[in-house]
Amino acid sequence: MYQRILVATDGSTLSKKAVNSAIALAALTGAELVALKVIPRYPQSYFEGGLALQAAEVSRVEKQWAEDGQSIVDAVQKTALAKGVKTKAITAKSDLVSEAIIAAAKKHKCDLIVMASHGRRGIKRLLLGSETQLVLTHSHIPVLVLR
Repeated sequence: MYQRILVATDGSTLSKKAVNSAIALAALTGAELVALKVIPRYPQSYFEGGLALQAAEVSRVEKQWAEDGQSIVDAVQKTALAKGVKTKAITAKSDLVSEAIIAAAKKHKCDLIVMASHGRRGIKRLLLGSETQLVLTHSHIPVLVLR
């Protein structure tokens, strides 16, 4: 049915449920798993006119985010491998999370994207937006959303 499944994760509790479901689905279908964590770039423009950080400090923060992101996908890979699912652990650096997810799915020739819905409602959803909704809207690859 599926050959390669991309699971997007941010390490949250709800995201971990989606990861577990993606691992189970991959094991059931014999698919490979691609675990993805999108890492944001440091928002330098946010601090313009305020607290100025040195370039070295910005680099340190970005390096820490990259290491934390890699540890999240490495944990997914370890769990999946323990269940007999071949897994690739990747990170992508982007401020446009939904676009990075779709691009990674295309790059790795995935035929399903699995991700969690954060279930924001009302004003929070309007203010924060929904990466899941953007992936659903723009992806040409099927998307499985878990709550």
